[in-house]
Amino acid sequence: MTAYLIRRTGQAIVVVFGVMLLTFIMIHLVPGSAARATLGTRATAERVAVFNAANGLDRPLAAQFVTFVKQAAVGDFGTSYSLHQPVSTLIAQRLPRDAVLLGLSTLLTLAVALPLGIFQAVRRDRVADHVLTVVSFVLYSMPDFFFALLLVAVFSVQWHLLPPQAPQAESVGGILADPQALVLPVVTLSLVSVAGFSRYMRSSAITTLAQDYVRVSRAKGLPERQVLLRHVLRNSLLPVITVLGLAAPNIVAGAVIAESVFNYPGMGLLFYQAATSKDYPILLGSTLVVGVATVVGSLLADIAYGLLDPRIRYVDA
Repeated sequence: MTAYLIRRTGQAIVVVFGVMLLTFIMIHLVPGSAARATLGTRATAERVAVFNAANGLDRPLAAQFVTFVKQAAVGDFGTSYSLHQPVSTLIAQRLPRDAVLLGLSTLLTLAVALPLGIFQAVRRDRVADHVLTVVSFVLYSMPDFFFALLLVAVFSVQWHLLPPQAPQAESVGGILADPQALVLPVVTLSLVSVAGFSRYMRSSAITTLAQDYVRVSRAKGLPERQVLLRHVLRNSLLPVITVLGLAAPNIVAGAVIAESVFNYPGMGLLFYQAATSKDYPILLGSTLVVGVATVVGSLLADIAYGLLDPRIRYVDA
């Protein structure tokens, strides 16, 4: 296991470096300039030149990238052009808030999707399975912003049951102190994810239900509830763990939309504001954090395989 972790860590470093390089190139290929976006379209050429010199944007791209890598290696992502604060500080302030939002939405997603997938597998090709399949495809095909606006229109504007804006507190405790304001952002992030995860769980559970050990358990008279919980659920989780470990980019992409609609003070809103103002340091720093989260999630998924399935072992070589 030790050699495996070392090998995966080396691979992770290469992947993160590739993410940094591609992100850096693509951001600088976007039309327009950070100076014009920050100073305004009426800024003089002299002011633009001073801005570029102060932020190192007048240097060759290769030199800029080397500087970015050196700074990122020590946790320094530069200073925001628009907010005039260190990007590492901005990210550190918003990560706990994102952890609350994304953590709650992920827990809600799994709490709904896993039983739903098993329910459909047990009732395969019946009316309930077909109805839930149609609902899943409809949810999966709809964009996040549509659900966000729809939920606001129904639960906030028409029924006045929930606030249209997310909690605005700066601390995690302050955010959790206003649970009603968290409902719509969390549900928005969960809707599409539930559709996707339930389909993976259904497919995996159908395969598991056809295994001999499930038939033997039922033949011995084991209650159906115990069969599903002890044998089907655990042995059907591996594909779901794979998807969950690699779902960080999709979850964060949904968070960008949800946080923008509900004005949630997290990294998604920060990224959206940086994209509209071409704030390169925030864009690069945020993308790097998501890349690292994806790599770590993939590694944790591999480790979870061995815990859930004793037949899977990573042998040091």
